[in-house]
Amino acid sequence: MDQYESRRARLLTSTRPMPGFEVVGADGPWLHRADGSHVIDGSSGLLCANVGQNSPKVRTRIEEQFTRYTFGGAAVVQPHIQLELMDRLCRAVGRPDDSVALTTCGTLGVEVAVGLARNITRVRDGKQRGDILTSSLSYHGNSALTLALAGNHARRPRPEDALGLGPAFPAPYPPTHGHECGRCDASCADEIAKEIDSRGAQNIAAVLIEPVNGTTGGAYVPPDGYLRRVSEICRERGVLVIHDEVLTGLWRTGTALASHHWEGCEPDMVILSKGLGAGYTGVGAVLVSPEIAPLIRHEDADPLPAMGTMATHPLMAAACLGVLDDLEAIDMAAFTARGERLGAALRALNGVGPVQDVRGLGFLYGVEVTQGTLWPLMKAAEARGVFFYPFTGAGRPTSEGLVVAPPLNSTDEDISFLTTALCEAVTALNRNS
Repeated sequence: MDQYESRRARLLTSTRPMPGFEVVGADGPWLHRADGSHVIDGSSGLLCANVGQNSPKVRTRIEEQFTRYTFGGAAVVQPHIQLELMDRLCRAVGRPDDSVALTTCGTLGVEVAVGLARNITRVRDGKQRGDILTSSLSYHGNSALTLALAGNHARRPRPEDALGLGPAFPAPYPPTHGHECGRCDASCADEIAKEIDSRGAQNIAAVLIEPVNGTTGGAYVPPDGYLRRVSEICRERGVLVIHDEVLTGLWRTGTALASHHWEGCEPDMVILSKGLGAGYTGVGAVLVSPEIAPLIRHEDADPLPAMGTMATHPLMAAACLGVLDDLEAIDMAAFTARGERLGAALRALNGVGPVQDVRGLGFLYGVEVTQGTLWPLMKAAEARGVFFYPFTGAGRPTSEGLVVAPPLNSTDEDISFLTTALCEAVTALNRNS
């Protein structure tokens, strides 16, 4: 083992069965390697680099704030830049009157949302418990609590370490719901009603759900009417609905929020993260509807959940404003058309060689492949100048595939390069099988 590999083994972070590449520069969706070649980021890093790298707008915002002050707690220094971020963010996602809790990452955003939901329902309804219900194909963060709550089989703790928690209802997708007909529809939401009623609505604070599945199953899209039915079921029982849009929020699926693809499913709370920080900063944001936000500061409410020393960091807010500047500069008509072309090119691969399914929306797609072909396909794609993020997780045996999710400001030429490279990689793998 050489010196680099020895040191790399001491860095306790994720690895993959393929060599990494040394990056010496970056521009938009492109990474420039030490050997002089370049590679396009086909999955926006870890599904977060929504506006690519080396953004002048983000850099300008950070530099402007840096010269004012680099740290100041919002309780001490007047939080003007944090308030600007709150207003801009809420308008951007069509929830202009929401209250906002800023945190340092998506995981902490989920934990804060859980705490707020428990507070709100206890004050409003006198709930006895604050149970949070999640689905069997969900991922809500990397803390002991969120891993125990959710259904990501690869990351779930051992049963004895799971705090007595676990997913409460099947996700509305055939690999986890097991329908004989192989299809799910809006009636799958009735499983949530059964779970609430069996536990007693007085014990349930909220249902926490990803409007569109992320990387656990690979961009599954819920059946039409499902999310609306979830909202109706919860509203009838005094249970809050929390949408985890950590991955899907801020136009990743083609709309400001993934829930905007369907009517009648507006949540009580929304969690944002990846697309807001866009890889420039760690951040999380919990948006709380104006109908319930006043209960958070009610005299009978518990104190606000701890959000962390860096939760309202001014440089974080500055970076996020730069990301919003970039996102709002996108020509939305061209963006929508580009996403449709991306989807059409990927769906054309369905059934070709190892490709078993293609699903998704906007700039988020899962390309499912046959068992044992994921890493050879990724290697073939990287040889052609594009890399992707892998997914594993749905069904038994678990599915595998790659997530196609390029930066949202990728050009037509970028998308063409990406899809051509992937098509060539699939063809090569099929020819060699």
